[in-house]
Amino acid sequence: MTDSSAPPESPGPSSDDRTAAALRGFGPLGVLATLGVIALGVLVGPLSAALVLLWTRWSRTPWREIGYVRPRSWLRGLLVGVVFGVTFKLVMKAIVMPLLGADPVNQAYHYLAGNTAALPGIIFTVIVVAGWGEETLFRGYLFERLGTLLGRSVGAKAAIVLITSALFGAAHYSVQGLAGVQQATLFGLTFGAIFARTGGLWMLMCAHAAFDLAAVWIIYWDLESEIAHLVFR
Repeated sequence: MTDSSAPPESPGPSSDDRTAAALRGFGPLGVLATLGVIALGVLVGPLSAALVLLWTRWSRTPWREIGYVRPRSWLRGLLVGVVFGVTFKLVMKAIVMPLLGADPVNQAYHYLAGNTAALPGIIFTVIVVAGWGEETLFRGYLFERLGTLLGRSVGAKAAIVLITSALFGAAHYSVQGLAGVQQATLFGLTFGAIFARTGGLWMLMCAHAAFDLAAVWIIYWDLESEIAHLVFR
């Protein structure tokens, strides 16, 4: 005879709960998902960012963990991002890259010089693929994944900035060569340090798009050599 007064057994976690936990962890499913998103990020750009959003939803990860935090002011974040991105590009072009011995002309994108027909495509690319996609992947997603793996201490955050910067730099080698790796690595260190401090992506997305749009403007008007020799003749 059973005791009818005994409390009913509580149900175990549902299959959805188990899947979400597996995606957040580093078991077979979590590792496979992480590597898949990173690989697609290198190969297909914006598709990986879309997968990051799906992963975030399916794993029930809070959006703030990937940097999707509502800013205090959207407009202020946009303006700060634009000013910072353009200024950073000019400093890199006029001072940093010449010191590293880079070719004043970015041969991979020199086809943009005076090429009005190419502008819509490249503008879409730098805003969507770079500004949104790369920041979502290399700052938001990878910081969350590596933070879960390494922890949230100051030392762990420093290591995450270094790792993500190296990956971001390496992702630019196939198109832009060594100079592209150097610039992207320094870019990643700067943006990674800011993200580690603020935890928000909106300003960085705006700054990334502005950085690349400034580069497009410089190339389109054939000003690369002139700007690259502003400081070092």
